[in-house]
Amino acid sequence: MPWAQHWQVLATLLSHGIRIKTVRSHLSVNDLATLVRQGAVPAGPAPLPPIEDGDAIEVERCVNRGGGVSLGQHIVLAAEILAGRRVGIRIEPTTLMFYDLDTRELLRTRANPLSPEQMKRLRGARPAGPPPRPSIEPVRVQRRASNSGIIMVAGQKVALGRLHRHQTVTVTVSETTLAIELTDDDTKVIRRSTTQPVRSIKGQRPRIATHVS
Repeated sequence: MPWAQHWQVLATLLSHGIRIKTVRSHLSVNDLATLVRQGAVPAGPAPLPPIEDGDAIEVERCVNRGGGVSLGQHIVLAAEILAGRRVGIRIEPTTLMFYDLDTRELLRTRANPLSPEQMKRLRGARPAGPPPRPSIEPVRVQRRASNSGIIMVAGQKVALGRLHRHQTVTVTVSETTLAIELTDDDTKVIRRSTTQPVRSIKGQRPRIATHVS
C-alpha cells in the first residue's frame, strides 16, 4: 500500500520503498508538529538526491510590516507574525527556509522564485549552513484575561478567576501541559486537553477586554 512521506517542504509517495511521485507539501510547521503529537516518526533517508555543496546559500533580511522580505527584484511573503524581525533565509534551488538566527529554528518555508543567476547576485549571500529544523521545545505565549478572568491557549479555555481579569500572563505550552505564570509569582499547571497548535504568541494590547483573548 503506498504511503505518503512528509518532509519540511515536500511530500513523497512511496510504494515498497520506491519513489512514485514528489510534490510540494502544503503542511505548515504547526501541521508537522500536530502530526508528531499524533504519532508520526522522523522520515528515513530522502528518496531524492541531496542538495550538493554550493547549491544552497543563505542571506539575512529584516521582515517588513506586511510580513515580506526583499530578495533581489522579488518581494517574498514570510509571515505577518514575523514583521519587524531579522531572520535568516536558506535558499535552495526550489525552496526558501526562514529561520531564527540564534537557534536555526525553522519558522516558515516558501517556494523559491529566484533563478540560479538571481541567487548569485543576492546582497549578503554566503554558503549555507545545515538545514534549519522545527522546534520541539515548549512554546511561550502571552494571553490577556477577559472580564471574567478567562484566557484561551491553543483552543483551550482556562479560568484564572476574576482576581486575574484584564491581566496579561505568560503561558508555557508543552505537549501535555499549560504552565501559567501568574502575577503573584505563582505558577498554575493544568493538563492540556487539545492538540491544536499555537497560532498566536502575544496577547491583546492593554485595554478593557470584553471577550476571551
